[in-house]
Amino acid sequence: MNILLIGGTRFVGRAIVTQALNDGHTVTLFNRGQSNPDAFQNKVTTLQGDRNTQLELLRSGAWDVVIDTCAYVPRQVRQATDVLRERVGRYVLISSISVFANFDTVGLTEQSPLATLQDDSTEAVTVETYGGLKVLCEQAAVDAFGDKALIIRPGLVVGPHDPTDRFSYWPYRVRQGGKVLVPGDADTPLQFIDVRDLAKFTLKAITDERSGAYIATGPAYALTMQAFLNTCKAVTKSDASFVFAGDNFLETRMADNSLTPWWLPKAYKGFGSININKALQAGLELRPLAATTEDTLEWLASRELDYVWQSGFLPEVEEALLQELR
Repeated sequence: MNILLIGGTRFVGRAIVTQALNDGHTVTLFNRGQSNPDAFQNKVTTLQGDRNTQLELLRSGAWDVVIDTCAYVPRQVRQATDVLRERVGRYVLISSISVFANFDTVGLTEQSPLATLQDDSTEAVTVETYGGLKVLCEQAAVDAFGDKALIIRPGLVVGPHDPTDRFSYWPYRVRQGGKVLVPGDADTPLQFIDVRDLAKFTLKAITDERSGAYIATGPAYALTMQAFLNTCKAVTKSDASFVFAGDNFLETRMADNSLTPWWLPKAYKGFGSININKALQAGLELRPLAATTEDTLEWLASRELDYVWQSGFLPEVEEALLQELR
């Protein structure tokens, strides 16, 4: 299969390219060349350009499928589909479960109500508009490609090369041992997907010529914050013990610019308990949580010593909050 990938050198795109090459596919990357430009040196064809202004560079090629990993506003999808409509057989959009209207309901499916925007013309990507903009991106892809459009809606994506540290902080912190401050509650439901499982499922869905929307998250069983942390403890063989602070403890104690770890408040219980049966029936395979935890820790060990964490408590902040809870 001859694949065009918009993006391709960061996290999700990087994992898709790696899987595609392992599967024997031919890959062309279209990106600005600013992130990890040597990630696939001599293994792929690279077209350097900005998707917002230089899509004309794609008018001289033809591919079986395009995988769009970095569309955030519908204009970007419309511009891409205008250029590629006659040059690719299928259009795959990596979207997000943030497209859903709300997360106060357990068991959301692909048919659940989607987010809307007060102003459909906005291109300001914020916490409030992100989901609605992704909905419009999906609509633009389907409008252009119909039943040749495939929409993948990942949950929280985790694993090696994750630039957000939302998942990575937890196994790293648990490995340090001692009392670990945990926002939220022990029984809060969690879901996420290893980036490599997302990549494998995306390519399988393409090969199987699937269309429409598929939620891609996991695991296929009920996972709680306590069980997740227990897995981190078992993998790292640490002496960590967990102090759960509840959902509201941090609200009046942390400055707006303070780093806090990722967790799901119970008000968003639907975010951690989505129905993934459609994807499972389509061949979604999910590796054990312990494997993702181990591989993430191995990758973390390769980062620069002066790396600045993007998520998680600073040690002195955590200790002060633990003292307050005591």
